[in-house]
Amino acid sequence: MKKEIIEWIKSIALAFVLAFIITSFISGTQVYGSSMNPTLNHDDFLIIFKSRDIKHGDIVIVKTNLEVNPEDLEGLSPLNKWKMGKTKSLIKRAIALQGDSLVISNGKVYLNGEKLEEDYIGGVETFGDIVIEKIPDGKVFVMGDNRGNSLDSRSDRIGLVDIEDVSGKVIFQLYPFSKFGKVK
Repeated sequence: MKKEIIEWIKSIALAFVLAFIITSFISGTQVYGSSMNPTLNHDDFLIIFKSRDIKHGDIVIVKTNLEVNPEDLEGLSPLNKWKMGKTKSLIKRAIALQGDSLVISNGKVYLNGEKLEEDYIGGVETFGDIVIEKIPDGKVFVMGDNRGNSLDSRSDRIGLVDIEDVSGKVIFQLYPFSKFGKVK
């Protein structure tokens, strides 16, 4: 009997350790809004890997100082309203990383002098005229895939994002089930 109790305690302790490790590196999030259309849609549920080791094209979660306003809460369940917090997190695509040069001109994006091929934006043009000779250390330039309806690094309200404000990158989509799998 005593041996059985010790085995139970070991199993429970192992389960707690594994749960702690998993929740330290992985979390989930729900998409609110349309700034990542057509890649992601409102109410999609995603799995996030908590990492700041991002690469060009990764979809990332960015913490901001933008306050959540009443319109942001419309249509949300009480639990989702509570989880929202006081400031917004945005989901965007990492376009340029520290050390890169970036030019947006005539609806096209140029990264380090090469035109960026962006199949994920559905053929729309990228508005804005931006020239950044070198993204500073510790910064990243992010944009939504829905270039006509995305608050992102092109705006003074967001600008270049501190890498410390990146809370993770999207690795997997759980819902809707028709899009279940690795996010591209």
